[in-house]
Amino acid sequence: MPVRQKLIGPVQNRTAGSGRLAVTDTSAAALKAAVRRLQSVHLVAPGNDVRFAPIPLAGSYLIHLDPHVDRRGIFARAYCAREFATQGLEINYVQSNISHNVHAGIIRGLHYQREPHAEVKLVRCIKGAIYDVIVDLRETSETYLGWFGAELSEDNGLMMYVPSGFAHGYQALTDGATAFYMVSHFYAPKVEGGLRYNDPRLSIPWPLEVSDISDKDATWPLLPD
Repeated sequence: MPVRQKLIGPVQNRTAGSGRLAVTDTSAAALKAAVRRLQSVHLVAPGNDVRFAPIPLAGSYLIHLDPHVDRRGIFARAYCAREFATQGLEINYVQSNISHNVHAGIIRGLHYQREPHAEVKLVRCIKGAIYDVIVDLRETSETYLGWFGAELSEDNGLMMYVPSGFAHGYQALTDGATAFYMVSHFYAPKVEGGLRYNDPRLSIPWPLEVSDISDKDATWPLLPD
């Protein structure tokens, strides 16, 4: 059975108790208090540059940042090859991509590349918010065709580590939502594949009505029964 996961920071309550780092008082004390609020809901871990939180699909992680705060604002290390290597995760990335979405509701994906160009992705949202979804396509996995979804936003700073052998896609939750992601293999169109966003075998409950999707993404073949 697919592994289903509720939103991390629900769409219906992104501003209240969801871990958003949104403060109007930029004094050092206020910023430190905001970070403590994030720590209290486990979005950051004090004392570490990043924290790797395993999620129900083996090998995948939500990555939490530990911002350092002073009167100027916030600094956080978004990637450290040494810390990733300690976790046994991919450290070699050959491309970085940015995708900007004009309107909320746009869906991109679900995409993957087959061997020998199967890729690891490290995904974050640098503007607005997205609902990020991964699907386990490893046929020998105990969670084959399981999926996981989480809200990534400029405010919560979360990143999704997507292992090779997974499909990935997202829905823009805000107008202007912008995703930034690093990949471990060059784009190889001859081995690319995709899953239909509304495939009944996955039954992914996208948070918003779909406002737009490419013809290509709307017509990926359905999974066999």
